[in-house]
Amino acid sequence: MAPKHTLPGLPDKGRCLVMGVVNVTPDSFSDGGAWFDPERAIEHGLRLVAEGADIVDVGGESTRPGAQRVPADEELRRVEPVVRELAAHGVAVSVDTMRAEVAERSVEAGAVLVNDVSGGLADPAMARLVASSGVAYVLMHWRGHSHDMQSRAVYTDVVREVIDELRDRMEAMISAGVDPDQIVLDPGLGFSKRPEQAHNWALLRHLDRFHELGRPVLVAGSRKRFLSRLLSGAEGDRPFVECDAATAALTTLSADRGAWAVRVHDVRSSADAVRVAAAWSDGGAGLDEGRFPRTAVRGGR
Repeated sequence: MAPKHTLPGLPDKGRCLVMGVVNVTPDSFSDGGAWFDPERAIEHGLRLVAEGADIVDVGGESTRPGAQRVPADEELRRVEPVVRELAAHGVAVSVDTMRAEVAERSVEAGAVLVNDVSGGLADPAMARLVASSGVAYVLMHWRGHSHDMQSRAVYTDVVREVIDELRDRMEAMISAGVDPDQIVLDPGLGFSKRPEQAHNWALLRHLDRFHELGRPVLVAGSRKRFLSRLLSGAEGDRPFVECDAATAALTTLSADRGAWAVRVHDVRSSADAVRVAAAWSDGGAGLDEGRFPRTAVRGGR
């Protein structure tokens, strides 16, 4: 059983949380720039909350394999107005960034979580920003930027090595002043993990072992290549946007294994899945405690 954790500024629903994804990018692997316009991104974020998202994760830089970095000012231009408007509507907003400057401006705009896929390695100033702001922080397992990360996917024991590397990064962040209670850990599915080597499946199969690190765990497998490869047919891998049923199955299993939250593109199916998992695990007791209703949000657009 996973330990219970309460994180600063984030909801505690007594179940696995659902983090909905808003990519304010023209080149995301999963939605092809559908929400690149800020107004559309804001509308989409509010729609995700109405569909059951507990947190909305706003990102302005694609981290798909092979992606090149965008300048910091462009990343800020993309995410800051979206973060500000969603936060003004009472949404628990996460900013998906590797840059301390973008994280700082987003926190000032109302973000309550920094989701850093580099685990603090891409920007040495990130630890100081997280420590001084007190904001919750997702520390992901990372071995390098998107343009060459798959070449670094070499493991003898992927589960043990990812756990050890996450522990090392967590200790480094704590040594830099970050409170352990701010930290969420992410095994980094798809990042320096090869589908053909079953790295991602090994990590998921042993998800309970990550609880030995004593921090909540985020699972972010939505629409990733290891799912499209699993579902491949005569015409090749399943398109990413047709992997949402498989993602919901992954959500159910992750919630049952004690995940603190799942990061997903299709919120409604995963919001249903975490409620099923919670009712399954406690025999429906939460129905009498009011733990299963969908999230409410102020206002609308």
